[in-house]
Amino acid sequence: MAALNPACKNVEISVHEDNLVPHGQPQDPKAQHFHSSNRGQWLRAALLGANNGLVSVASLMMGVGVLKRDVMAMALAGFAGLVAGSCSVAIGEFVSIYTQLDIDATQMRRNSREDSKNLELPNPFQVAIASALTFVVGAMVPVVAAAITRDHKVRLGVVVAVSSLAFLVFGGVGAILGRTPVGWSCARVLVGGWMAMAITSGLTMLIGSSH
Repeated sequence: MAALNPACKNVEISVHEDNLVPHGQPQDPKAQHFHSSNRGQWLRAALLGANNGLVSVASLMMGVGVLKRDVMAMALAGFAGLVAGSCSVAIGEFVSIYTQLDIDATQMRRNSREDSKNLELPNPFQVAIASALTFVVGAMVPVVAAAITRDHKVRLGVVVAVSSLAFLVFGGVGAILGRTPVGWSCARVLVGGWMAMAITSGLTMLIGSSH
C-alpha cells in the first residue's frame, strides 16, 4: 500500500515479499509436476510393454503347447505373438500419447504463452518405440525357454518356471522405480500372469478337445 509523508511529500510504497518470485524458478508449480509426469510416461510405457510381452506370449505359447507337442509349433506361435504384440503396443502407445499431446497443447494455448515455454510434451514416436522394444524383451523370455527345451512336458514346465521368475523380476523393478511395496507388486504381477496362462491353456484344451 502507499503512504504520503506530509513533510517531504514523498510517496512510500511497501511491497510484500510473498509477491516476489526468485529468478529462474517457475511461477506455476504445475510445471514441475508436468515434467515429473512426463518422465512417468516413459516408465509406464516401458514396464507395461515388458509385462504385456511376457504375459501375452507366455500365455499364447502355453495354449499352443498343451495341444501341440512339436517345439517348432510352440516357438513359431511365440514368435508370431512377439511380432504382432510389439506392433500392437507401439500403435496403441502412439495413439494414446498423441491424443494426450493434442489435449496438453490445447490446454497450454489457453494458458499464458510463457508457461508453455517451460513445458515439455511427450514424444509419441519415442514412447511407441520404447514400449515395442520392451515388449520384445519380455516376449523373448518364454520363446527362448521353449526353443532350447526338447521334451514336451519339461518344456511346458520350463516356460511356466522361467515366466514366473520374470514376473517376479518385472514386479520388483516396477515397485522399486515406482516406490511402492515390492512384495505386493511382485505377488500381483505373478498371480496375474498365472491366471492368464491358466485361462488360455484351459480354454484352448476345451476347444481343441471338442474337435
